[in-house]
Amino acid sequence: MIPKEVLQKIRRIQITTSRMVTDVFAGHYHSVFKGQGMEFEEVREYQPGDDIRSIDWNVTARTGHPFVKKFMEERELTIMLLLDISASSHFGTVNKLKSQLAAELCSVLALSAIKNNDRVGLIAFTEGIEIFLPPRKGLRHVLRIIRESLYLKPRAKGTNIPGALEYLSRTTSRRSVAFVISDFYARNYKRPLSIADKRHDIIAMSITDPREFSLPDVGIVTVEDAETGRSLFIDTSSQEVRNGYADEALKMFHEREKLFRSINIDHIDIRTDIPYTQALYKFFRMRERRA
Repeated sequence: MIPKEVLQKIRRIQITTSRMVTDVFAGHYHSVFKGQGMEFEEVREYQPGDDIRSIDWNVTARTGHPFVKKFMEERELTIMLLLDISASSHFGTVNKLKSQLAAELCSVLALSAIKNNDRVGLIAFTEGIEIFLPPRKGLRHVLRIIRESLYLKPRAKGTNIPGALEYLSRTTSRRSVAFVISDFYARNYKRPLSIADKRHDIIAMSITDPREFSLPDVGIVTVEDAETGRSLFIDTSSQEVRNGYADEALKMFHEREKLFRSINIDHIDIRTDIPYTQALYKFFRMRERRA
């Protein structure tokens, strides 16, 4: 039995993100993500200007008049959400935790998918696969995706992005649009991303918090790595220490962006202190222009 407060929170996210899908992203999703090809719709009589390669010679021979095949874009897509629920996602200092923001992003993308009659699935991962929800349609399925994104209790703390991408390839036979939602505090995922992108349309959504780019001046503090448990003391009253931390964080951010560009992976930078609608809208517009 799901607690009442959990159901209320799921419902709030559904209402908020549904409104966003309708008001902000209406039309963009459809024009950005293309179907799997073209499918036959009907035959009609040949008209001047029609491509002769589309003539249906069997129908033409039977009727004695030229007919052409008419095709339509095959619209149905498979959207896969690869959600990082490792220990580092349970951090946030502004509006919400990174994990809560990731759950909202899953809701927006899943609702956008079913609104366009596409299927959507979820792979939640840490060091291993925590849960797999096969691609399906329907609001009930989306509500389960939101629930698992918010409240799934992971068995492990670490992050294994290559493992999640390999699992995607094993379980999803048809080409999909796959969003990898993570803070990308992981290693050795460049080549697996590049390999997966040859089969799927991979989009990286990195989530960061402003405190991951700068330290406050609060004296000596203990900092612990949420995934490994390692800790160290930092003297945040030192301007040199704070500057060094900021420089290193910025360097990591730019290196990650460079990595995505080098393998032609689309990247959406999501921050806990900036409304994610801005980043998603910018991404949709970019994909529309490119299409």
